Amino acid sequence: MHSKVVLYSAIGDELTHYDVDVGTMTLTRRKTIKVPAVVQYAWRHPSKRTLYVTTSNRGKGMKGDQNHVSALKIDPATGELSHFGEPVPLWTRAVHLCLSADGQYLLNAHNLPHASITVHRINPDGSIGAEIKQPDDLAFGIYPHQVMVSAAAGTVMLIDRGNDAKKDKPEDPGALRLFRISKDGVLSNLQTVAPDGGYGFGPRHIDFHPTKPWVYASLERQDQLYMYHMRGERLDADAAFKRPTLARPVDNKKRQLAGPIHVHPGGRSVYVANRNDHTIEYAGQQVHAGGDNTFAVYAIDQSSGEPTLIQNADTHTIHVRTFAFDPTGRMMVAASIDDINVREGDKIVKVPATLSVMRVADDGKLEFVRKYDVETNGKIHYWMGMFALN
Repeated sequence: MHSKVVLYSAIGDELTHYDVDVGTMTLTRRKTIKVPAVVQYAWRHPSKRTLYVTTSNRGKGMKGDQNHVSALKIDPATGELSHFGEPVPLWTRAVHLCLSADGQYLLNAHNLPHASITVHRINPDGSIGAEIKQPDDLAFGIYPHQVMVSAAAGTVMLIDRGNDAKKDKPEDPGALRLFRISKDGVLSNLQTVAPDGGYGFGPRHIDFHPTKPWVYASLERQDQLYMYHMRGERLDADAAFKRPTLARPVDNKKRQLAGPIHVHPGGRSVYVANRNDHTIEYAGQQVHAGGDNTFAVYAIDQSSGEPTLIQNADTHTIHVRTFAFDPTGRMMVAASIDDINVREGDKIVKVPATLSVMRVADDGKLEFVRKYDVETNGKIHYWMGMFALN
């Protein structure tokens, strides 16, 4: 008997629970709860029925003075969320979080006003414990966008995107930054992977193959997929394979960005979201200027890890920021961040934010099934995740 599957979708400071029917590829909306501020990311504990959610009121027109990480209990029968202890303050906005390989430590990645990782203990009951002070000599780089931990090696990886050059500012280089984490939750520098000093290298997210020592990285600023071999706790300095994420060059490169990346639960394929939400003025309104909003789908060679692009599948929405698979890998759901105007002939039509449902074929290719419109009401559809209640 398969476990019940649930999906959580975050719009602003609200988390909504959906029941998932993988057989019919449908979502049924259930209860919504509020958290302290705008959800940035969330991570489920591997063995406890607890969801950790990092929130911030930082953003355009917001103060940035309310930054927290919270623990939410997941009801084992229904998937309903409830608050578990008080929200824990963070020194600034965290853009991503995850757990250590043993589930004993919670790691939050920060990029502004300067890069860092904060580490908190996880108490035996799953609640958030004390923060652990970190050394002053840790090398966090310029603009991290993700923190991940290798389940096999325990290595902590901070994905440092860097920033493109601007008229009045040179490029900030990017890097993959590796750390050891001690049994007491203290980080130490281990390795920095930064080809050509990190210039022209802008990784956003990584994912690990579930059974092989292979790491896949999406390069946001270059629209590329890189694959690295992991040797013990370290990465090879050079990528073994480099592949484009776009099927063809995009005329309008503005806001054309490679985004989230996930390896299929079965390890047979890897997926990168291509995102574009650039707008131009038409008839006194801002409308989408066109661009690539697809999933780049790659088959993975099971002997070498080599990714081969087999599909660029339409997301049927604009700017997917997060996506997830059900545990069996038969269903993918993608979340776009906001509504946007598009031009259809002489008309302007508003395209809402959505949850797009895709069927995953045996060869890894995606088939669009349906989508569910979500009301953003001026907020951002920032995160979505899907889990089994086991």
